[in-house]
Amino acid sequence: MTTRVEQIAEQVKSLPVSEREELLSWLAEFELGQTDSWDAEIARDSQSGGRMQRVLDRVRRDIAEGRTKPLDEVIDNE
Repeated sequence: MTTRVEQIAEQVKSLPVSEREELLSWLAEFELGQTDSWDAEIARDSQSGGRMQRVLDRVRRDIAEGRTKPLDEVIDNE
């Protein structure tokens, strides 16, 4: 039994190149819209009293108490 995704994939493969490019462009725009809504959710959750409040408090406390390292010391820059 074929899934809907498999059916769609077969239809996409049969599209002329110009229509496939149009579809890919639309998908990229659609995905960008999804990212924008995710970014908005992160921004809301990061505000005072948001869902990330406890994590942000701990991060700020760790920074203030010197329990962090500069990023360039952690990442191998070879």
